[in-house]
Amino acid sequence: MSNIAITHAASGLVRATVVGRQQVSPHVVRITLGGEELSRYEYRGFDQWFRLAIPVHAGDRLDNLPHRFGMGGYLKYLSLPKGTRPVIRNYTVRAFRRDPIELDVDFVVHGSDGVAGPWAVSVEPGTEVGFIDQGCGWAPVHADWHLLVGDESGMPAIAGVLRDLARDARGHALIELFDERDRQQLDEPAGVTVQWLVRDPTAEPGAAVLPALRELDFGDGTPYAFAVGESAVATGVRRHLVNDRGVPRSQVTFCGYWKRGRAAG
Repeated sequence: MSNIAITHAASGLVRATVVGRQQVSPHVVRITLGGEELSRYEYRGFDQWFRLAIPVHAGDRLDNLPHRFGMGGYLKYLSLPKGTRPVIRNYTVRAFRRDPIELDVDFVVHGSDGVAGPWAVSVEPGTEVGFIDQGCGWAPVHADWHLLVGDESGMPAIAGVLRDLARDARGHALIELFDERDRQQLDEPAGVTVQWLVRDPTAEPGAAVLPALRELDFGDGTPYAFAVGESAVATGVRRHLVNDRGVPRSQVTFCGYWKRGRAAG
C-alpha cells in the first residue's frame, strides 16, 4: 500500500550503462550507472525513485520499452514477447554526481532470493539498463518535527531525505536492519536523532522497529512522518501514528516497497 504520488518525468526512458559494482556491506551491493543519456535526467534528491529495467534473459531488449510507466505504458510492457521483456523493479537513487555524470543504486541482497539482488551481485560493467524517473515520495507538510521509519529496503530513501533536509530540521529516524553490519554512514541534521534497530534474521520485518516506535517519546508538536519498506512496516507505522498517536492522515506519507513472500514489481 502507498499514498505516494507518482510523477511521470519528462525524461522518459533513460538508458544507462553499468560502470561499477561495489560490495558496501554484507548484504548491500552498490551499482553505479553512467552514460550520456543521464544528462537528460533531472535529479531532485531526497527519496527520488525510478522503475529500473534489468536484463536477465539473453534476448531482453530495452529499445521497445515504454517511455512512461502509467497504465498505458504498463500494458505495453506486458504485451512485449516473453524472453525479450526485462524485469522491472523499483529503486531509489542513492547518490548522483555530475562530474563525471553517475548514479548510484543500492541493492539489498538476500542470497539467491529474488531477481534484482542476484543480478546486482553478478552484473558486469558494460551491461545496459533502462530506467524511468517516478519522482519523490517525500512531500512534507507543515509540521513541528520529522519522523522517518523504515527497514533495510527503505534505508536509501531515508538516507537521501536525511542528506537533503534543512540543516536546522528536528526529528527522529528509526531504521531496522537484519544485520548490524549493513549500517551506513548518514548525513543527518544535528537535530535529528538516528536510531538503528536490528531484528532477528528469521523474524518478520518490523519486529524491531515497530515496538521502538511505540516507545518513542514524541514530545510536543505534530510530526510529518515518512514510512517506507516492507508493506507491514509501512502500514504498521501509519496505523500506529493515526490510530494510537492521533497524527492526521495528511501528515503521514507511507509506501510498501515490497511484501514478504512476494517480489516488488
